[in-house]
Amino acid sequence: MSADNPTLSMTRAQMQRFGQAALDTIIDHHDGLSEAPVGRASDPQMLKEWLDEPPPMQSSDPLDVLEELKNKALADTMNITHPRYFAFVPGPSNFASAIGDMLASAYNIFAGAWLGPSGIAAIEIKAIGWLKQLFGFSNGSGGLFVSGGSMANLTAIAVARHVKLRGNITNATIYFSNQTHSSVRKDLAILGFQPYQARVVPSNDFGQIDLSALLKQLDSDRARGMVPFCLVANAGTTNTGAIDPLTKLAPFCQREGLWLHVDAAFGGGAILSHKKRHLLNGIEQADSITIDPHKWMFQPYEIGCVLVRDKNHLADTFSVKAEYLEIFEHTSADDQQVNYCDYGVQLTREFRALKFWMSLKIFGLENFAGAVDRGFMLAEHAQHILQADPDNFWRVCTPAQLCTLTFAARALDKLPKEQAEAILIATVRGIMASGDAMVAPTRQDGKMVLRLCTINPRTRRKDIAFTIQLLKDEIQNRL
Repeated sequence: MSADNPTLSMTRAQMQRFGQAALDTIIDHHDGLSEAPVGRASDPQMLKEWLDEPPPMQSSDPLDVLEELKNKALADTMNITHPRYFAFVPGPSNFASAIGDMLASAYNIFAGAWLGPSGIAAIEIKAIGWLKQLFGFSNGSGGLFVSGGSMANLTAIAVARHVKLRGNITNATIYFSNQTHSSVRKDLAILGFQPYQARVVPSNDFGQIDLSALLKQLDSDRARGMVPFCLVANAGTTNTGAIDPLTKLAPFCQREGLWLHVDAAFGGGAILSHKKRHLLNGIEQADSITIDPHKWMFQPYEIGCVLVRDKNHLADTFSVKAEYLEIFEHTSADDQQVNYCDYGVQLTREFRALKFWMSLKIFGLENFAGAVDRGFMLAEHAQHILQADPDNFWRVCTPAQLCTLTFAARALDKLPKEQAEAILIATVRGIMASGDAMVAPTRQDGKMVLRLCTINPRTRRKDIAFTIQLLKDEIQNRL
């Protein structure tokens, strides 16, 4: 058996035929989302047969491969961009950014250095500069785009470790609340910290870190010879959207000699809001910030971002020398020439900045602000529907904050915990299987509750009302 296309190429006509079919698929997806199911349950047997397929030895018609993708993979997924997807923290993308991603991939751009792809680096410099301006960081600050919040947190904590500990991590301790994202624990393990070096501080009734408990823990640790070096604060917890008291934490960390990292992977989008940006007051005093544009800045996966108040700390932490990289080594002091491979973990980097830059250029910040403000409105509307239920069926557990609220059915409060949770899980799975909506539970004070995250700007009021009524009907049918 011989190779039939060893150059891995297509004719212009083949590229046009295949490319147009792929683009039509994308357009059909975006144009028909609101009427399409949120997702569908998978057929385990069909997936098993598909997974067992041996690798193809010869070429196939690209349109046949596209149809296989549509029928066996794309049709068997949850549409996170769907207006009735309220689980977790959705990533409601936009078409302009999707085209940006397509272009970045088609041009196969290396975004690690200034030399060569200087126009590419300039776009990331511009986009990072916009974010620095929005978050109140000065010209001496820096940042870069990464895969997501997990990598952004890892990058920031690595910088904090380098600046504060200079390699001696034996007795170091890091502090965060019991509402902090699970990625922080994973990042600490990767960076060489042991579980006993992480201090999980209680949160108050609003989901914010307890400052008195934090201070008590710091004093206790120092008395035992430990070396506190970093506090991870939350600007939008996943569970409830809570924001730690940033205006108090910034001076507190300065007094205590702690690096203040703010995980704003979710809540960072609020900086775009005209009405609610004050909720992030104090974030401009952080030493570093995590932002996830693929959450509340409406970008396709993957794009996270880390900002650091002193850009030199990034290069000091991550820059390495190699003979084959000498040609890249010059970076200007004025941010006009940046080698982003020196600012983070990756040497080879995809061109993540393009989709963010392109969508901001096409839609403008005012429309992004309107999209963020709409999310706040939708969460408040959901809370109103819950509280105005004529049967007093619902109990709001945590009110709308950062487009997130949690709630529970009063009827389930009267049942044993195991029975109530079984009904709740069956309800959520039933709705997910129907394709009508996507809602996921979480826990509040140890009890399982329902949760809505309403950041999708294309969600309509009727989508909220429909989903809440659907939940009520499904729960009542199981009582």
